[in-house]
Amino acid sequence: MDVVVQLQRQLADHTASLFHEGFLNEQFNQLQQLQDESNPDFVVEVVSLFFEDSERLLNELAKALEQQAVDYKKVDAHVHQLKGSSSSIGAQRVQGVCIPFRNFCEEQNIEGCLKCLQQVKHEYSLVKNKLETLFKLEQQLIAAGGSFPTL
Repeated sequence: MDVVVQLQRQLADHTASLFHEGFLNEQFNQLQQLQDESNPDFVVEVVSLFFEDSERLLNELAKALEQQAVDYKKVDAHVHQLKGSSSSIGAQRVQGVCIPFRNFCEEQNIEGCLKCLQQVKHEYSLVKNKLETLFKLEQQLIAAGGSFPTL
């Protein structure tokens, strides 16, 4: 099988699985629609900023929840920011965990917050790996002389 055709199929299958498994939603498609020839790395750049921001927020959340007297307003502000940034790229499973996380902040429930922190770290790690794989497949396809359809 032609390498380009094989890579196109892998890319299509991987992309479909991201949506089917609920990692991404329609917002990611809308983000891709903003990419064009004048800004071919737009999606990678936006998602890279999401990665940087999320890692900073997850570290801040861990630190805040380790404190003797937890500042739940601060924790909630970080979760709110993480929820917004995950929503903006379509990372719906990360966004979904942020909803009960915020509820636990409102209840000042440390056990619930710690459990949600572990869940959100897990979901973030999964979506990050999946998106990095997607971007590698796109790079391999371009390097092989192929192209992928823009949405």
